[in-house]
Amino acid sequence: MRPMHAKPINLNRLAYFAAVLDTGSFTRAAEQLGITKAVVSQQVARLERDLGTSLLVRTTRSLHPTEAGRTLHARCVTILREAEAAFDELAQEASEPTGILRITAPNDYGTAIVAPVASAFATRFPACRVELTLGDEAVDLVSTHMDVAIRVGWLVDSSLQARKIASFRQFLVAAPILAERIADIPDPSGLVALPFVANMALSDPLLWQFSHQDLDARRVKMQASIAVDATPGVLAAVLAGGGLSVLPDFLVAEDLASGRLINVLPEWQLPSGGIHIVFPAVRFRPPKVTAFVEMLVAAQRDTT
Repeated sequence: MRPMHAKPINLNRLAYFAAVLDTGSFTRAAEQLGITKAVVSQQVARLERDLGTSLLVRTTRSLHPTEAGRTLHARCVTILREAEAAFDELAQEASEPTGILRITAPNDYGTAIVAPVASAFATRFPACRVELTLGDEAVDLVSTHMDVAIRVGWLVDSSLQARKIASFRQFLVAAPILAERIADIPDPSGLVALPFVANMALSDPLLWQFSHQDLDARRVKMQASIAVDATPGVLAAVLAGGGLSVLPDFLVAEDLASGRLINVLPEWQLPSGGIHIVFPAVRFRPPKVTAFVEMLVAAQRDTT
């Protein structure tokens, strides 16, 4: 145990001292370290002063370690080797994804896009373990120790860093069983007469604004026949014929293409939104985050 009165040791001085003994002179040590001879000499002298003992015997032609100098040099070699190994280890970790990658994403986008990417990521980088949390409420990334969050929609101002990777469209959809009733609806104002599946994950699940290139925007307050608190559940209710609802393109594209769903009033547009990757405000992002983001961006690109 170090005496309580001892000063903290400047580890740079240990490196300077070791270089002097390894090279055999202050001049060659300075050249190896890329600093001036005066700095090396001054730092070694301060090391001797800190330790309260002479480490070197200097003559006009040579220098030799004292007994204390030999003892310290032997320890320095170990200390510096361990430090170099630690830097190499950190550099390796800084270049390869390792550890636990914690992701949070909404139920719909997380199920449709993020979960498959997370699976591919875990396969490609077996040194990483992925923890994917799905939920439609935005969580605090710092308090929950999340590495990355996916936010779908419209971002609110925050201290977090964000990157928009795509946009999405919203579609008013219904099961074909409602096609005859929908055919009698000329514009959004008539939608209130139809059953509607409300997505309670949204801040205002019943109020929607429709726009048409030749007509004014229409704001319509729907009447909910069913209320569901998760977007995949809304989709399931709509597919079962429970009513109309507004859902994102990435969730309904296949059902629309297959005819399991129909696009209601396709000439009327709903607001588009953004898909964002959100990060805690840190200076450096670990490789696991960078690698996952690259894979997610590629997957998103393939879906468009």
